[in-house]
Amino acid sequence: MAVFRASDAKQVSEVVTWAAAEEQPLEIIGGGSKRGIGRPMQVEHTLEVSTLSRITEYDAAELVLTCAAATAMAEIEAMLEANRQMMAFEPTDWRALLATESRTQTIGGALSCNLAGPRRIRAGAARDHFLGFQSVNGRGELYKAGGRVVKNVTGYDLCKLIAGAYGTLGVLTEVTIKVLPKPETARTILVWGLDDVAAVHAMAEALNSPHEVSGAAHLPPTLTRRSRIATIAGAGGSVTALRTEGPQPSTTFRAQELVEMMGAHGPTECLDGDGTEALWREVRDGVLLDAARERCVWRISVTPSSGPRVAADIAARTNAEFYYDWGGGLIWVSVPDCPDGGAEAMRTAITTHGGGHATLLRAPESIRGAVPVFEPLPLPLAALTARVKESFDPRRVLNPGRMYAGV
Repeated sequence: MAVFRASDAKQVSEVVTWAAAEEQPLEIIGGGSKRGIGRPMQVEHTLEVSTLSRITEYDAAELVLTCAAATAMAEIEAMLEANRQMMAFEPTDWRALLATESRTQTIGGALSCNLAGPRRIRAGAARDHFLGFQSVNGRGELYKAGGRVVKNVTGYDLCKLIAGAYGTLGVLTEVTIKVLPKPETARTILVWGLDDVAAVHAMAEALNSPHEVSGAAHLPPTLTRRSRIATIAGAGGSVTALRTEGPQPSTTFRAQELVEMMGAHGPTECLDGDGTEALWREVRDGVLLDAARERCVWRISVTPSSGPRVAADIAARTNAEFYYDWGGGLIWVSVPDCPDGGAEAMRTAITTHGGGHATLLRAPESIRGAVPVFEPLPLPLAALTARVKESFDPRRVLNPGRMYAGV
């Protein structure tokens, strides 16, 4: 097995051109922090692009940043913090969950996996902040798409296609993203003791209010005890959390309005400063489910109103632990290690209660190779996916089979 290390886009092109000519599949690795997500790949060679790491252009006034695809997220976040700016899609850090703490998170990995945290309900997904890129397709051809402003997008918006493709359509070498000002302050309103159904109703009411809620999550009692935040850990019951951000006077006013609104649902408390930041980091990164690394972890996207029914169905079928994000629309679930990793329970519950999709985030290779990691595609969509793969990577040399067998 050969390991190719490319230091620029030209070298990436040369390696992929060789791989296509010889029909030698490649595993594409940037920082490697998300290497355990997806189906295990049967590849002979690895293409490492970790040296494609530098910020090439940052216009703080125009809120646009361009950098090499393997630039570390920590480096980008430090530069943005110096200008009181941020990546609004709140990129996740799953290194603890995936046991890849020694690996580096990269911007290309975040965009390729289309990862977004709790702020997604207000700011959108990673793909919504992805303006342009430079990439090498499966033929070894170097091409560009998009631009530095949203209005530059003409024809096919390839950023939306590449985001979430997990490196199966191209090797990103440079990316351009939109950044936003960082909120001056943030506060979280905590509502104590709600069951799942009542919590989803409360979160829906808050999200539909004029108070610009940027995070809405619900933690059952079994998980609040694991929090590193004393207020949460000592709750002795469930906690429903609502975040509001912005200038100090606005945040103070909206937080007070939410306290009064949520008072009809149960006892409330306001969490400020470092506590707010720490709580949403726990929600974002799934660390509350990391107590037992032998358990399989899923992320399930459903209609928020059906979330409690889906979770209850799964809990009735297996010894599951779970919590809710995105106002109930995202359910984090961990289940004991078993031959199918809980796949049958997840997908039966989804089908029974109105549909959705489930992604197996953490499991041993044997399970990830035996069950669909991503939601199985309907036949017409599977055929379309195969045609897209054929267009970008006809020789199937880029991360083949990482998402679906044969693609």
